[in-house]
Amino acid sequence: MPLTFIAKDPDTDEKNCPTVWVDLDAEEMLFQGWKPDEAALIECLRTGPIPESEAVVRLPLRMVAAIRKACDEAEQAGVRLR
Repeated sequence: MPLTFIAKDPDTDEKNCPTVWVDLDAEEMLFQGWKPDEAALIECLRTGPIPESEAVVRLPLRMVAAIRKACDEAEQAGVRLR
């Protein structure tokens, strides 16, 4: 599973910061982000349960360009988009 590094949050220290990768083999994007506070998690749970195999993470809006770049990377590789 070779991951394509896309970007780290540009406003952090480059050590412990939100990050975006693309896994073209699995046709997935990976996100490292901050854990939500309890109030945000409760709000997320209003739409349904979060399985043990999944997690909610926070990414700053300043990473929109990085997320777009990850989407572009997937699209250019011919990943099936629904």
